[in-house]
Amino acid sequence: MAKEKWMIKNYKADFKELAKRHGIGEITARFLVNRGLTKDSEIEAFLHPDLSGMHPPETMKDLLKTRDILVEKIREHKKIRIIGDYDVDGVVSTFLLWKALTTCNAEVDYQIPDRQKDGYGINIEIVKKACEDEIDTILTCDNGISAVEQTAYAKKNGLTILITDHHELPECLPKADAIVNPKQKDCTYPYSELCGAGVAYKLVQALYEIYQISGVEEYLQFTAIATVCDVMKLTGENRIIVSYGLKQLQKTKHAGLCALMKVNSIHPERLSAYHLGFILGPCLNATGRLDSALKGVELLSCEDETMAGELASQLKHLNDIRKEMTTQGVEQAIVLAESKERKQDKVLLLYLPKCHESLAGIIAGRLREKYNHPTIVLTHAKDYIKGSGRSIERYSMFEELVKCKQYLLKFGGHPMAAGLSLREEKIEPFRNALNENCTLTEEDFVVKVSIDIVLALSGITKEMIQELSILEPFGRGNEKPIFADKGLKIRRLSLVGRTTQYAKLVIEDRFGCRMNAIYFGDSEQFLKELESFYGEEEVRKMFQGRGEKASLSVIYYPSINEYQNRESLQIIIEHYQIEA
Repeated sequence: MAKEKWMIKNYKADFKELAKRHGIGEITARFLVNRGLTKDSEIEAFLHPDLSGMHPPETMKDLLKTRDILVEKIREHKKIRIIGDYDVDGVVSTFLLWKALTTCNAEVDYQIPDRQKDGYGINIEIVKKACEDEIDTILTCDNGISAVEQTAYAKKNGLTILITDHHELPECLPKADAIVNPKQKDCTYPYSELCGAGVAYKLVQALYEIYQISGVEEYLQFTAIATVCDVMKLTGENRIIVSYGLKQLQKTKHAGLCALMKVNSIHPERLSAYHLGFILGPCLNATGRLDSALKGVELLSCEDETMAGELASQLKHLNDIRKEMTTQGVEQAIVLAESKERKQDKVLLLYLPKCHESLAGIIAGRLREKYNHPTIVLTHAKDYIKGSGRSIERYSMFEELVKCKQYLLKFGGHPMAAGLSLREEKIEPFRNALNENCTLTEEDFVVKVSIDIVLALSGITKEMIQELSILEPFGRGNEKPIFADKGLKIRRLSLVGRTTQYAKLVIEDRFGCRMNAIYFGDSEQFLKELESFYGEEEVRKMFQGRGEKASLSVIYYPSINEYQNRESLQIIIEHYQIEA
């Protein structure tokens, strides 16, 4: 398990005055200051995200050029083909552009590469197929920024190539007719953290403006899903997109999205960013992992309720299978990571030849969370080895792959995540190079948890919890407020969940206030640690509701539990330390 260092934020401000000016509680004011928000204008923009805060699309480099080329192609009845990607961002981007261009009366279709057969992004075979189908223009979304060879081949064969992407820039850009990517150095767009669907949405905005089509904001419910699932920072414009998109989703009439929520037993009015990232998104993702991502686009395009219900059930079934396969893969990866050969590695490179290649990124993410080491999981593909990596804040995976590119056939991605391919005989040299180049220290592997406020259980109120909702949506860049307390006695302990994988506790603070708590982490490890500190007899007493000795320090988030129309306060334990 990763080591943790808990630190209390100690930012100074007149919280009482700040709370009074903005009509909020002092605890909420403290959280805003902890996030660097001190100016009244910043606080108001954060508390009340509004579409007026979105940036005009024309400031994005090549966006109007791309729009104008598309308008000309539509007028000339030229065939346009969208080339997307098989993850949620790619599926949503493809749907947005297809729906918008169809609305503009374009002759347009789409293709999403098969994860196993084609790999990531546009390739030569896809370009050849476009030529055979007499396609005039290829429009990429969520990919294409590294497609130098493919673009050159397409141009040689007379195709128009328009690239929309958001990934990190390679050393050499493709010589396309236009490239829309806010990360370009000479791009004046003021926000570079959009996902692929966010970039696509901006293009749709510009198209709808010139065609005088209203209702472009309806696409934000889809863009919000992609933004959360691609783990983009929920700051600035992304905060507006997700906030507005969630409001749309809570009252959506969209057949596909309604069906997907229904099969997952989600009440739309209670929808949050959590549901997008951990329930709805994974269902859309599962199609590209275990079947065809085209099913995801088909669901988003579906307007028939019966058909949407059938498609949603298929997606959920695929995701259930994916979860079982992921659990098995994680178990295998942990055994490998804890082997003698890997114990000293700073960068974990784990080869799971029998693992489904589409699960490599998920498994890498789970191990990154467990050990807080950059992790790359490799799997056996058709002709070579494919891999997916997840990183930590102090390690730019994309930059580190650049340093080792001589071992790779292909790679791309972000500082926090990347994909790659290589020959099997290059695995060990690649692993050695990654670790020899790695400058991370032991301190970098310690998870630093910054606590917003120390608050006793007796200080939690329903009104305070309800007010915290104005800080949502939570996610990367806007994490949940972090509370902490110490000296909490465990009075009762039970295991809950389908496979008793969670721990439910009744805890008591130093003022005698008792409250339910739930820990969604590794309950087996939790029990082992309790037994190690306090012995089996005391743990038995806890299960009987007679706990006396065990004491915890916890980092938690307060919540309101609703059961049989009754509400009660509880805390969700995020981290714990057993007090000796």
